[in-house]
Amino acid sequence: MNNSVTNTARLLGAGLRALLVLTLVTGVLYPLVVTGIAQGLFPGKANGSEIEADGRVVGSSLIGQAYNLPLKEGQETPAPDLKWFQGRPQNGLGTNSVNTQYQLILSGATNRSGDNEELVQWVRDAKAAVVKDNSTDTYKVKPSQVPPDAVTSSGSGLDPDISPRYADLQVHRVAERNGLSTAQVRKLVKEHTEGRTLGFMGEPRVNVLELNIAVKELTAKS
Repeated sequence: MNNSVTNTARLLGAGLRALLVLTLVTGVLYPLVVTGIAQGLFPGKANGSEIEADGRVVGSSLIGQAYNLPLKEGQETPAPDLKWFQGRPQNGLGTNSVNTQYQLILSGATNRSGDNEELVQWVRDAKAAVVKDNSTDTYKVKPSQVPPDAVTSSGSGLDPDISPRYADLQVHRVAERNGLSTAQVRKLVKEHTEGRTLGFMGEPRVNVLELNIAVKELTAKS
């Protein structure tokens, strides 16, 4: 009986020591080492790829933002603020319906098939809006000019980038509404266009938040 109790105590003691060691190694030391390496080598990415403007953090280069006017009475969805470059549609976004105490926006795709009637109508409406919103007195957008990313949301609904083609489509409208020349705005688009990763992965892209910050800074100087 005594031997059994002694063996049990030893096993419990060994198990407790193993738990403490593993907790210390995997729960304290390992996270500290990884965090230290990340902060030393990739501080920007480790801290969320933050973007600053006017001395404060205004967003992340990894998460898209909406550029809308304040919601008016009677409106279900806010109108886009056409002073700024617009990102991709965000039809995939939902809201938290489990705990309504917190007004959270949830990312996600539409999960609709390509021939879904509602999705097809979304695309048609988005295309018509892009043509209308980006046509000016001196520049008329043709439906054939509208690229796919202007009328479809990404898998997450939070894509921070648009194609150079979609950015170029918005140049005339942004220039007119900010009192800039199209050459000035097109130059900003070119400066903020990133090529394929490592030269072959993905597609060329323009970060909308970074581009809009550049537009704001240029407008302030003009």
